[in-house]
Amino acid sequence: MRTMNRVFRYAFWKFKGIKVYALVGRSGTGKSFRSKLVAEKYNIELIIDDGLLIRGDRILAGSSAKQEPNFLTAVKTALFDDLQKQSDVINALQKEKYHRILIIGTSEKMVRKIAARLNLPEPEKIFHIEEIATKEEIDTAMRIRYTEGKHVIPVPTIEITRNYPQIVYDSLSVFFRSKLKLPWLKKKVFEKTIVRPRFSKHGRVAVSDVALTQMVVHCLNEFDTHLKVKKVSVQLLPEGYNLTVKLRVPISHRISSTLQELQVYIAESLERYGSIATTGVNLEIEEWGM
Repeated sequence: MRTMNRVFRYAFWKFKGIKVYALVGRSGTGKSFRSKLVAEKYNIELIIDDGLLIRGDRILAGSSAKQEPNFLTAVKTALFDDLQKQSDVINALQKEKYHRILIIGTSEKMVRKIAARLNLPEPEKIFHIEEIATKEEIDTAMRIRYTEGKHVIPVPTIEITRNYPQIVYDSLSVFFRSKLKLPWLKKKVFEKTIVRPRFSKHGRVAVSDVALTQMVVHCLNEFDTHLKVKKVSVQLLPEGYNLTVKLRVPISHRISSTLQELQVYIAESLERYGSIATTGVNLEIEEWGM
């Protein structure tokens, strides 16, 4: 039944001429900052970013993960875990006239999951942040994220202030110059909003072993429901937390992604939604019969 539903959805969106794109990169590398430039270049009308459906300078539907009070609720919001919020965005998508939509996420798995939950086809083109930003630009963005706790939402400040005034920090104008020789396209200005999310804090974040374990369990549940956490060992180093995660995996189950992708997913989720720096995520696998 699920396979039939996926086939039907794919055929439906193909019939409507809808194309899904994705912009992927590690947390804090400047994806939201550059999303409008990608959208402009590829004539993409809609953007999905951290729980929000955005068109131009307006928020059409959704709820911002950046206004959530803690890690777990922020992750759920970004992934449209709440059925009512899913439904609101799906309904908004059905009312809009568009041909292209951009989904922003920290991994290919994440953007595919968002697309599935919003009844959209899988992305047919995935951009990686390294393709559109230099190493120096990415390093600068990450430094600002993890030392100052600043994030970007790609809509004007007045739009964010209307919905989430408590997280607004500053506004930012980005200039875009077109290579086309048309006077009205030579330069465009996009206003973005700098926010300091409720879950993002200055300085070092001290987290209990129990809280870290709960976060890891949630990450695993989002990544692959067949994986069960047996134990999480935490070592606090000067540079951050070093985690050792013991997993139980059914013998008959094949993990859809590599263990390295799982390690990156856990580390980036902790950094993105908990401002928790990790020096490493070590995985130990224990198989068990069903």
